[in-house]
Amino acid sequence: QVQLVESGGGLVQSGGSLRLSCVASGIAFSIYTMGWYRQAPGKQRELVASITRSSSTNYADSVKGRFTVSRDNGKNTVNLQMNSLKPEDTAVYYCNGVTTIFRNWGQGTQVTVSS
Repeated sequence: QVQLVESGGGLVQSGGSLRLSCVASGIAFSIYTMGWYRQAPGKQRELVASITRSSSTNYADSVKGRFTVSRDNGKNTVNLQMNSLKPEDTAVYYCNGVTTIFRNWGQGTQVTVSS
């Protein structure tokens, strides 16, 4: 059974940084393109960063230059380093596959950026 567990969120002031982590189990992690998604109150979930099996990355325009996604296939982990955070980054952050989206989303991790 696929399990995705996110951690690392919190409350931070505008301009601050956070590092999110996601540990995946029940999948052949290394073969999947993985992504970080976020969902703000009243908004649809959006993909903000992705990383392929060969560690090529892609970012939404809203986070480009501020967020960095990385992965450790040995630990089945995908990370999101978030710098220069803005209040509009406030959301629940989730990890999941991209080209293959797993049915079992994790609980997510709350990121709140105060102005």
